[in-house]
Amino acid sequence: MEVLTMKYNNKNDFEKVNVFGTGNANVNFAQYFIGESFLNPLTNGEFPLFNVTFEPGCRNNWHIHHAKSGGGQILICTAGEGWYQEEGKDAVELVLGKVIVIPANVKHWHGAKKDSWFSHIAIEVPGEETSNEWCEQVSDEDYFKKCFFRKAVF
Repeated sequence: MEVLTMKYNNKNDFEKVNVFGTGNANVNFAQYFIGESFLNPLTNGEFPLFNVTFEPGCRNNWHIHHAKSGGGQILICTAGEGWYQEEGKDAVELVLGKVIVIPANVKHWHGAKKDSWFSHIAIEVPGEETSNEWCEQVSDEDYFKKCFFRKAVF
C-alpha cells in the first residue's frame, strides 16, 4: 500500500486542506504543550468534539485519560502529519484518515511532525469517574530520537 505524503510546512497551504478549521490559540491548555496548538470546537454539549491543530514540532505532554470504566480518547487524523506514542512502545505515524483508539489509563502523547502542520479530531470517550492527568513534557531529545529519525510504523 502506498502512503501519500501530506506534509504541510506552510500554514497557508495547510489551511486549504484543514477542513475542520484551525480555531483559536489553545491558551487554556498551553502549559501542557511544547509549541503552539489551536482548538476548534465542533460540537456543544454532552459529547464534545474538538479539531486540535499543532504547528510543526508541537506536541502535548505525556498524559493519561483516567476512568473507572469506559473512558479513554479517540483521535481521527484530518490533515497534515503527526506522531502518537504510548509509554513503552514505538511512536506511530499519524496521517490523513488514521484512527487511534486510546484506552483509559494509558499514558501517551501526540502531536505534529517536526516538518508539518497537523490536525486531528479529539474525542473524549464517555465513562465513569473520568479525569485527565497531565504528566511531564516530551523532551526534545526523546521527540527527535523516537520520531523524527525513525521510519514510520503502520
